[in-house]
Amino acid sequence: MPSKREPRCGTARRRKTQAASTKVARKTAARKATTKPAGKAKQARSSRPKSSRDKVKAYRQRMRAKGFRLLQMWLPDTNTPEFRAQAHKDALAIANSPTEAEDQAFIDSVSWLTSEEAEALAEREPPPEQWWREPSD
Repeated sequence: MPSKREPRCGTARRRKTQAASTKVARKTAARKATTKPAGKAKQARSSRPKSSRDKVKAYRQRMRAKGFRLLQMWLPDTNTPEFRAQAHKDALAIANSPTEAEDQAFIDSVSWLTSEEAEALAEREPPPEQWWREPSD
C-alpha cells in the first residue's frame, strides 16, 4: 500500500532542507544589505534582545525626563455580579433616603456641564488654553 509520506531515501528531504537554507541565506543577505554601517549606529547592539523589564524601565525613564510621574490604580471590576448587586443596593438606599430630593437637586445643579446650555456656551467661547502636556510616546 503506497504511503503519503516522503520516500525513505531522503532525496525529497534533502531538497526541502536545501530550499529552506537558501531562503534563510537570502533573508540574511537582504537584512545585511538594509542594515546601517557600524560607524553610524547609535549604540552597539547586543545579540540578545532586550527583556520586557528593560523596555519598561527605559520607557519610564523617558517619561520621567519629560516631567511625568507614574500613577497606577486598582479599580473595581464593574462587570462582576457582586459589583452590580452592590450598585443596585446603593441606588435603592439613595432613592429611599429622606434627603433624596436635596441630593437630586445638587446633582442637577452640577450636571449643567453636559447639558445643551453648556454645549451652546462652548460654541460661543473659544476653548481654554491647554495647560497640560500630552505624552509623545
